[in-house]
Amino acid sequence: MENTPRLMFFSISFFAIIMGLSGLAIALQRAEKVLGLPAGAGELLSWVALATFALLLTIYLVKLLRYRHEVLSELRHPVKLSFFPTISISMLLMSIAFISVQPQLSFTLFIAGAPLHLIFTLFVLSRWIGQTSFEVHHSNPSWFIPVVGNILVPIAGMEYGMMEISWFFFSIGLVFWLVLMAIIFNRVIFHHPLPEKLLPTFFILIAPPAIGFIAYVKLTGGIDSFARILYYFALFIVLLLVALCRKFYGIKFYLSWWAYSFPVAAISIASMLMYSKTGLPLIQGLSWLFVLALVLIIVVLAFKTIKAVLAGTICVED
Repeated sequence: MENTPRLMFFSISFFAIIMGLSGLAIALQRAEKVLGLPAGAGELLSWVALATFALLLTIYLVKLLRYRHEVLSELRHPVKLSFFPTISISMLLMSIAFISVQPQLSFTLFIAGAPLHLIFTLFVLSRWIGQTSFEVHHSNPSWFIPVVGNILVPIAGMEYGMMEISWFFFSIGLVFWLVLMAIIFNRVIFHHPLPEKLLPTFFILIAPPAIGFIAYVKLTGGIDSFARILYYFALFIVLLLVALCRKFYGIKFYLSWWAYSFPVAAISIASMLMYSKTGLPLIQGLSWLFVLALVLIIVVLAFKTIKAVLAGTICVED
């Protein structure tokens, strides 16, 4: 890839793959404890995610060195801009995945990922506020990405006794989730539909309440009324997407398909946490359903991504 112009078009959105792989690793680790799955797969996938992250980061740094103008172009792009925080989110997710198996590595990833994500959040918000070129049709569910990362911080942060820092990040994520929810729904209801390439990003709507539920339970130590609101709203978004399922039929494969993966991982992990706290058989059944769906989604996405790379249909000019 490095010897061809395709490196110029190596997209920042590739890091969404790490979010999906890390999410699956965490979900399988939880399933091993809560649902009784055989141990080992979750840890193995954590290392796969880390190795893939190292590979993608190396490639993107080479792109930065050779085609700096293309990276700057992505930073100025109203959609691609929101994918830069997938780098720090990936680090936070891998930190969570390694908590029980490699605590020192987990802590290192957390210490690097949390400040980096705050920097990305401030940068993205500054661009949104400071630019006059953004229009309503530029807004889409990928704009949640900088927000979701903040909500992730308490999940690892509370493991290291960082309560106030965890509440700080949680507050950012929660409030801006509500703000962006209003913006996105205004866009999809009153303006032109999302283009086909961005349709899979609708699944991102699941992630903020699902991750918010996990983080809130981590912060408070139990299930209360607000925790239930977050979890059941995430479930409602799943039902809404099921009702909209015809929108997703026949979509050509894009890297944006990876937007299916992490949100399903989030609702899987949230459901297993809800089941572990309540013991409700219905939630147990949903946990199994979401985990199985997640595994199938990742297998399909990995196959299609590898096929697209070999066929040369990605890493091309938009």
